[in-house]
Amino acid sequence: MQVFIENQAGSRRKNIYDERTLRHLHTVDVSASYPYPYGFVIGTVSGDGDAVDCFVLTSEPLSAGTTLECDPIGLLEQIEDGEVDHKILAVPSGAVAAIDDAVVAALKEFISRVFSHVSDKRMEVGRLLDRSAAESYLRQCRRSG
Repeated sequence: MQVFIENQAGSRRKNIYDERTLRHLHTVDVSASYPYPYGFVIGTVSGDGDAVDCFVLTSEPLSAGTTLECDPIGLLEQIEDGEVDHKILAVPSGAVAAIDDAVVAALKEFISRVFSHVSDKRMEVGRLLDRSAAESYLRQCRRSG
């Protein structure tokens, strides 16, 4: 799967891109630093109408605007303001990584704090599911045409 990186790890800057043209639209500050490079899976549409969100579990620096081939390794269930907004957890193609307790803790901490500057924002984190669930979710969310 092709993942477009919107936000680099360690940054509190959230870049907003047009998901079809990949053109940068604007940047806003959020309340927590991204624990891993974060973006979306090209050619998908999730329950919230946006592309499927993706954290790339790597220690390699990935700059905003980078596109890379990744392999899904997990799915973190998330509900944002009542809408499904699950997160694919992936690694760069060919890389090997495990989703351990430290990874899950970092992601949950980020999700719980990222929009704390928005008073009415509701974020709920659900279960961590396996690679098979991630692949199934991606198939459901493939954009046609």
